[in-house]
This record gives sequence, structure tokens and C-alpha cells, in this order.
Amino acid sequence: MDKLFDIIIIGGGPAGLTAAIYTSRAFLKTAVIAGNPPGGQLMLTTDVDNFPGFPDGIVGPDLISSFRVQAEKYETFFLDENTVKISGEPGNFVVTTDSGQTLQSKAVIVATGASAKWLNLESEQRLRGKGVSACATCDGFFFKGQTIAVVGAGDAAMEEATFLTRFANKVLVLVRGTKETMRASKIMRQRAFDNPRIEFLFNTEVSEVLGDTVVAGLRVKDNLTGEEKTLDNVTGLFVAIGHKPNTDFLKDFVELDHVGYVKITDNTRTSKEGVFVAGDVSDFRYRQAVTAAGFGCMAALDAEKYLSGHVG
Repeated sequence: MDKLFDIIIIGGGPAGLTAAIYTSRAFLKTAVIAGNPPGGQLMLTTDVDNFPGFPDGIVGPDLISSFRVQAEKYETFFLDENTVKISGEPGNFVVTTDSGQTLQSKAVIVATGASAKWLNLESEQRLRGKGVSACATCDGFFFKGQTIAVVGAGDAAMEEATFLTRFANKVLVLVRGTKETMRASKIMRQRAFDNPRIEFLFNTEVSEVLGDTVVAGLRVKDNLTGEEKTLDNVTGLFVAIGHKPNTDFLKDFVELDHVGYVKITDNTRTSKEGVFVAGDVSDFRYRQAVTAAGFGCMAALDAEKYLSGHVG
């Protein structure tokens, strides 16, 4: 295998795959280091109803498969491994994978996404995509007229809970601490308190997500008294305790913010010349498949323009 490419794209989700479609169609020799397992968060999503062009919805893995087939059509090279290091300088980057393979390129697009933080319960992981979600705007529509729960105490949790009242009859917000210790800003907190469809349960932690094939309730614990009870009317659980960008391998290579998201200097450019970024690895606001794909397009076009001044 020739390991020298015009561009290496790190990440096999909608951002990285869209970028690959654009760069490979522009006759740039393109490699995608797609991760192991490849595909990103969509691989754990059952129904995607909000991606344009699929009026009847599409299963997440099928959407990723379609992206990938389209990129392969234009001779994109795929390597389903995780990236552990990037080194080198503009025009001569070296990307190292967890198997020890090294690939070289003139430019790089980082599209490794961000991972939702979870409660680390076996039942939660087993029912992900089956009533357990970390994205209200992705999945709230499926819970029309139901009672659902949101775990979290920050602005993101308040925003998710408020958004979910568009669909659910009742949203229970489960907070580990007290009202006084919530991290949410006053305005976001008050907005949720004032919503008649939202009910707060303080000093409350989830012990178990109930259900065999779909969420059929929650077992929760009062962390002051140790008392447990069952919320058997809850049919969905949204975990809103934050996201962690997948950028550990980028430390000391490009500039990151205090949380770990890649800082953008101009459009999709990073602090390192020749390194571009796309999707949730820098976007902590929207976190949608369609916006990730859009950012992938932008990064590809920026990279093409960059290489046109440095190639040939």
C-alpha cells in the first residue's frame, strides 16, 4: 500500500465521510482513518428521521454505510483503526494508528467527533437507541405524549428538558444534588422551573434502566436516604451530563479549548497550518448529523483550496 496521500481524514462519521466524498471527487488522493469501530455515534442510532432526503427515516448504520459507499466510489482508501498520534509539519504530516501503521499526507482533516458522557450502567448501555438517548433534538420526536426523564443539572440538561416538552406530556429532571447546587445558569434554570410540564427530582440518581427491549421505567435512588423507588411510567431517558471531544491524540499538536474541543482560527482551519477540522470535535453547539456533514464539506473545500497553493 502506498502510504503517501494528499489528505488524510481522521474520523468515519458524517463529517469525515462527507469530507472524503468532496476531496476524492476533486482527485485528491484521500485516506480515511475511520476508527475502530468506525462510523461514530450514528452507528448506535436506530432511527434517523431528520436527515434530509429520507422522508421515511433511515437507520443510523445504513446512513453511514451509504456515506461510505459513496466515498469508496471515488477511490477513497479506508483504514478502520484509531488514530493515536499526528506529527510532522505542513506538507508532510504523519498519522500513526493504534496498530502501529503510519500514513503520510500533505494536509489533514480532523473529524473524530465527541462522545456523550454516560452513567455507566449496564442497563443504560444495553438500551441505548431503544429509549435511552443523549440527544433531545435527534430523538425527542419519538416520545410524543409520553413521560420521559432527563439526567443532568447544567444548562444543556435544562435546554434538553425544555425542548422535550414540545413532545412529551411530562419531563422529569433528575438532579444528583440540590436546587441550590445546580450548575445551570439562573435564566436557564428558571425557564425550566416555570415550565408546567417539567418536574424536578433532587438528590436523585438512576440505579437501573428497566426494560428488556425498550425503556419501560427507571429505578432511582435518593442519595441522602438511600431509599429506592421505581418510576414505571417513564418510557425514555435522556442523559445530558456533557460530551467529551475525542481529541486526546491532538494534545500539544493543535490548540484546544479548556474542555478539549479543537479551536478554529478561520472557517475550518486550526492553529496548525494544513490541519482542518469538521463536525462535533469542534462544534459543541449543534451536534447534528446534518451539520457535521455540512462542516465536512466546508473543511474539504478549505483543504482543497489550501492544497491548490501547495501542490504541483
